[in-house]
Amino acid sequence: MKKYLLLMVVFTFAAALAACGDQAQESTSSEEKDETTETEETYPVTIANYTKSEGGASWEAKDQIFEKTPERVMANTRPAAELLLRLGLKDHITGVGASFGAPDPIVEEEYNDLDILSDGYVSKEVTLGTDPDLVFGRGGLFENEEWGVGTVDSLNEMGINTYVLASSVTGATYDSIYEDIENIGAIFDVQDKAEEFAAQLKEQEESIIENLSTIEGNRTFAYLHTTDASEISVYGGSGESFFNDVFSKVKLDNVFKDETGEISIEMLIEADPDVLILPTWVDNDPENAEKVREEIYKNPKLSSMKAIQDKQIYIVDYNYMFGYSYNALDGMEILAKDMYPQLFE
Repeated sequence: MKKYLLLMVVFTFAAALAACGDQAQESTSSEEKDETTETEETYPVTIANYTKSEGGASWEAKDQIFEKTPERVMANTRPAAELLLRLGLKDHITGVGASFGAPDPIVEEEYNDLDILSDGYVSKEVTLGTDPDLVFGRGGLFENEEWGVGTVDSLNEMGINTYVLASSVTGATYDSIYEDIENIGAIFDVQDKAEEFAAQLKEQEESIIENLSTIEGNRTFAYLHTTDASEISVYGGSGESFFNDVFSKVKLDNVFKDETGEISIEMLIEADPDVLILPTWVDNDPENAEKVREEIYKNPKLSSMKAIQDKQIYIVDYNYMFGYSYNALDGMEILAKDMYPQLFE
């Protein structure tokens, strides 16, 4: 009798385990089915984007079709990678090129965990070495040059999707950033995070504009692309619509925005802008820009200029101007506080 009861207990326990196992398998199967169904409902996603012929100057429309969430993304610049990090996509980033410029402190720790391919621009060979299913970032780097990640068409022909930041193509403005964020949200199915981040940026943008609302009219500026005061180089930025638009946020108007040719020192002196802007790279001798600024102030050839007499040379990190990223607002806010500290007290 005892033996019979023992056998019944063992059988009942085994049956219970089997039932739990069946339930677990059914639950797992159900979850996998739900996940598959959700993926099928979300994808494929078609995103309107861009392409440019090798060595060409104009961008043309080209759709990118995503059959599923990209799993291995090569970001061709630091700001491009930081944008992905801001949307919680760290695990999708397989490599980063051009790792220079001011970091975003909010994602800096995560960024430092990424596979940094180079401090400078990377080649197509290096890009392909990351085995990407998406190459993402600044448009000007989509070239088959030693400094380029490959053209859009050549990468697409290999079955690799591309995403050229809308903020980095001809005619872009800061509003193009919001287009990029919306597109990334759709590509990776993280629309909620994209909407939240876009709202944060719009609030920051409106705050900067509001703080400067009492300033009447725009002042003029010129950008000196130089790290050596003895070799002053003026960059007009006539085709840099994003660059010109972000400076307008702080009521600065590029005095050479319509000048397509080379700009001489004589032209700079004649234009006599109110403000001069110098670049710096925070990870490469950041104090050098301050030294250059002081030497320019002492340059007798420029002594007649308003910006020299009024001590109106300001230093801005290169990535804030030419990273074509959301953090351009950070750079403009820093600049605005430097120019008008009393308005941000």
